[in-house]
Amino acid sequence: MSKVILISIDGMRPDGLLKCGNRFVEDFQKKTSYTFSAKTVYPSITLPCHLSMFHSVPPERHGTLSNGYVVPVRPVSGLFEQLKAGGKKCAMYYGWEPLRNIGKPGSLVAAEYINAYSFEHTDGMLTNRALDYIKMADPDFVFLYMVETDEKGGHDSGWMSETYLEYINKAFDNVKKVIDEVGDKYTVIVTADHGGHDRCHGTDMPEDMTIPMFFYGDCFMKGKELENISILDIAPTIADIMSIDTPREWEGKSLINNR
Repeated sequence: MSKVILISIDGMRPDGLLKCGNRFVEDFQKKTSYTFSAKTVYPSITLPCHLSMFHSVPPERHGTLSNGYVVPVRPVSGLFEQLKAGGKKCAMYYGWEPLRNIGKPGSLVAAEYINAYSFEHTDGMLTNRALDYIKMADPDFVFLYMVETDEKGGHDSGWMSETYLEYINKAFDNVKKVIDEVGDKYTVIVTADHGGHDRCHGTDMPEDMTIPMFFYGDCFMKGKELENISILDIAPTIADIMSIDTPREWEGKSLINNR
């Protein structure tokens, strides 16, 4: 399966995922190569983390150190740009508007943004929209971003609160829906961008810096626990799966050989 769906669940701590009560978590773990100890980048903030996820360089290299986008002095080609150059069709569904900056204009064939505070359960709405488009257009790469875990769960109610855990539970219901409906046609990667503590994040505390990751598909051994994994490894892994060249500036590694 050379097509990929990348799902980012904002602010999802590994211990929060394990405590959320979703029955699919254990089942998914058995079907994937996974880790509950991957590392994100510092500062552990949403936009810097996602720019690092898509460009495989730390924030000091892409230049964005907060949720205000900074045009890099020395631009690095990102995953969307590499895929487009390789003739791949990419789409993005997201609930937080500043994420538009993770790809250059023209690198997507489809995109939809829904403000997380415009409706209840926008993560589910975006999941449904993404699945509808996948079934209609059969794109090569889809990025699905869920923000309610962070905004409504972590910041509004506190990390590890009952509300936070319930939003993780709902997010993983969406993951299950993706696997059930299109998992036979796509490699699916599930990650977080950062964790959190109290009602914030951004520090180098383990609670902020440690994230879970799951890799579902033929390229990955089922039930294999991965070690020494970084958020910088996501873009090179996707490029490898999709047989796309990686820029020499990228610092992460492909995880396909880590089996």
